[in-house]
Amino acid sequence: MTNALAEQALTVPDRARPWISDIESTRVTGPLPGSFTHAPDTATRVVVRVEADGRRDTLVVGPRTRATYHTDADRRVTSCTRLRLGPGAARPLLGVAAVELVGRAVPLRELPSGTARRLARELAALDEEEFTARLTELLPPPADTTRTRLLRSAMAALSTHRDRAPAAVQDVARELSVSERQLRNLFTEGVGLSPKHFARIDRVRHVLTHAADAPWAELAAATGYYDQSHMTADFRTLMGVPPRAYFTGRLPRATPCEAPASR
Repeated sequence: MTNALAEQALTVPDRARPWISDIESTRVTGPLPGSFTHAPDTATRVVVRVEADGRRDTLVVGPRTRATYHTDADRRVTSCTRLRLGPGAARPLLGVAAVELVGRAVPLRELPSGTARRLARELAALDEEEFTARLTELLPPPADTTRTRLLRSAMAALSTHRDRAPAAVQDVARELSVSERQLRNLFTEGVGLSPKHFARIDRVRHVLTHAADAPWAELAAATGYYDQSHMTADFRTLMGVPPRAYFTGRLPRATPCEAPASR
């Protein structure tokens, strides 16, 4: 069956990299499936949607702590551009801590900072090919603070890689010479999640990406779980079903999408 979505990664300008980690563009090219799965996600994104009649809207979508399964998707949307915010970028860009955005989709224009309102106004008017060129003009100068550097280092250490399982939270705090409480506060403000929950979501996303690469027990060990049972339990908690059920299409009942929450 032909893929109904054409996805493309756009280049992030160097000057925008302190604020934007990556930019993805998706266009609808065929009939959409009847339901969609949104996996848990540690990122906060600015999302620009274009509908078939040309109407555009700009949202901020915060981190998701659990998977959601939706039907009756908004089939009027013909394209979508998603800008993933860098660590610690939420408050200086949007005027709110990342924790205030967890589990929410908020119109960008309703957030309190002048930068948020400017981005809402300008991004909605841009075509895809104009995004990268205009983005550097819309963002403030980089602010590479000590807190941002600490957060980036901690996120890297707590992330799962093909050749390395995530470090323990207490080890990361000790390596960075901060207390576990300071590390937790840093994550709450800059990511929206606790360090433990960040690592948990990242591990499950690693399983989603690499499930076909190795047997379950081997994947569990490589991802930093105690054993396969630990991986299965964590996966079930975040995804709603165990791995075997998920990968054979036995998913939770899909529910209609909800309208973005206003402040």
